[in-house]
Amino acid sequence: MEKEIIKLLIDKGPLTGSEIWETFGGDGIRLWQICKRSKNLAIRTVGTRYLRLDRRVEGFARLSPSIWREFLTYSVIGISRDPKALENRALELTSHIETVSRTKLKLAYHVVSGLTDQIETFFPPENRLCFIIAGDIVYNMAHIVPRPERSTGKLVKGSDIDLVVIVDDQTPDHLMKKLDDAIYREKYRLLISPHVREEVDYIVKKVVRVKEQIRFETFKHRVACKILHEGTLLYGSEALFREIKAMLHQTGVPDKLNELEKQAKTFRRNAEVSLLHADPEKANDDGLFLFFPAEESEEFE
Repeated sequence: MEKEIIKLLIDKGPLTGSEIWETFGGDGIRLWQICKRSKNLAIRTVGTRYLRLDRRVEGFARLSPSIWREFLTYSVIGISRDPKALENRALELTSHIETVSRTKLKLAYHVVSGLTDQIETFFPPENRLCFIIAGDIVYNMAHIVPRPERSTGKLVKGSDIDLVVIVDDQTPDHLMKKLDDAIYREKYRLLISPHVREEVDYIVKKVVRVKEQIRFETFKHRVACKILHEGTLLYGSEALFREIKAMLHQTGVPDKLNELEKQAKTFRRNAEVSLLHADPEKANDDGLFLFFPAEESEEFE
């Protein structure tokens, strides 16, 4: 297959992993191995690797994108002797990913700001709230590769929009319910609109819940803390947002997450070495969790 890949790249120029896989299909691990091992091929990967938590991994820490997602969506493969063409295509891919990220961020802001009129009819101004956005978008790593949404199976446009909505502890539960209902209606509208088909994952919680989660005692606590740590303020009370960030720092959450990220980098290096030299059939039996993406959905369930 290596010769066929080289011929394709000579004819068409550098391609993403996804474009090569669409041409040849077959076993993903084998295709990745061929491209990584070949002295005649070069791979340029763009973007950022960042911490992802996964129950299947000892210590829970791995990196995102996964090896397979990184190869498909964030890597360009070209002929080794033509580095200029490879670099130009990598720059094009970087620009595309950044554009997708900005577009999804603008959509998220539009959605949340559009909810304001509804929320203001029942949410008193003295009860603070803030919308925090996290996930691929904040790392400028959003993509539009179609994938099925978990609850409905409907295809959505790639990276979801992860929102954490925090309200102060004085907020009555019935207002929390109204707020949740308003967001859910917008989530459903975006999901079923044929021209949009975006997935919003969200959670609404009080500050007291954050105080419980920053104890960092369980897997779910760690996921919640990681999302809050990486998150940026999208809309709402800047003062409340700063308080949440201060709480994370006061309890040492960033240091704990940095340590997990170090573990994740080691895990990734070892996984790549292991898979690179593995028999593809054996890797497909035993090593799929090393290769494919992990879901980090528990915070939003």
